[in-house]
Amino acid sequence: MNIAALVSGGVDSAVSVHLLREQGYTPHLFYIKIGPERDTEWNCTSEEDVEICQWLARKYGCPFDIIDLHKEYWEQVVSYTMDKARHGLTPNPDVMCNKLIKFGCFEDRVGHEFDKTATGHYATTTEINGKTWLSTSPDPVKDQTDFLCQLDYAQISRLMFPTGHLWKYEVRDIAEGAGLLNAKRRDSQGICFLGDIDFRDYIKAHLGENPGDVRELETGRKIGEHRGLWFYTIGQRKGLGFGGGPWFVVKKNLRRNILFVSHGYEPEKVFSNRIRMAEFHFITENPWTDDGPHPVTFKIRHTPEYSNGTFVRQPEGGWLLNSVDKIHGVAPGQYCVVYDTNHHLCLGSGEITV
Repeated sequence: MNIAALVSGGVDSAVSVHLLREQGYTPHLFYIKIGPERDTEWNCTSEEDVEICQWLARKYGCPFDIIDLHKEYWEQVVSYTMDKARHGLTPNPDVMCNKLIKFGCFEDRVGHEFDKTATGHYATTTEINGKTWLSTSPDPVKDQTDFLCQLDYAQISRLMFPTGHLWKYEVRDIAEGAGLLNAKRRDSQGICFLGDIDFRDYIKAHLGENPGDVRELETGRKIGEHRGLWFYTIGQRKGLGFGGGPWFVVKKNLRRNILFVSHGYEPEKVFSNRIRMAEFHFITENPWTDDGPHPVTFKIRHTPEYSNGTFVRQPEGGWLLNSVDKIHGVAPGQYCVVYDTNHHLCLGSGEITV
């Protein structure tokens, strides 16, 4: 089998290559070059990443190439991020990077020449009645199916996750046993293209500031001034900088440029048990023959915990997820990722609407 392996310089993709070589495969290694600026070559730790990938290729006798998708990343992922932020929504660039770049542009340019593409994601696939389903990793902390939730069937059916069945500590043990240079390298944090740069600073560089009132929701009392609605997300508590807290962001009025906050440790206004999605993307297929309600598990952010709820198609269109428990910080623009009741199969996702 002819395999393309995406490598990043991190331990997970390196161990994926090690496991593939143990199975008798010689994958062609590819490093995807991206960056946040239209006309620069900067990309956080890219130089060190490439050196590690080159060393990995030499160690295992694998061909290695760099694929420059810098322009495509800017045009598709960064523009998506800025557009969502500009309209007061909460973007998820990592979801879009996987959908449009790693398993979109890469597949169009190179990946289609191979039988499979292997990555170091913490995810698995499950075959049911001849069809491939995205399924979760046994490690709930590292599981990354929520970042793969917008892939389509053509993409998921071509993927391999050599480390997906492992826990993180097992990956580290394998790396140390194999003498990999990055066995103890720290995992990357935050949005894929930013490295150590604060997301708010990056937003400011592209969208600037647009000051407006911050008001207490219950009383309408002005308690301060915000720098721009795109710097805040529903449910946010940390980093607000308003005196007399704690405060939670509970609402944005785009027309009047007002940020509404609520006082108290867990204000009721921050919680909701109804999550609306105008559309829903099923990765493999819709597993149901009726509109529901269907019992499911779900998450709206990257956490090890899953919530329980029911999923139903709305007569007027779109989908509604009714959560058993009230969920904190349901923000328009986020993705609601839906799983089966055992949170084993990742069924798909929908962008949360107002």
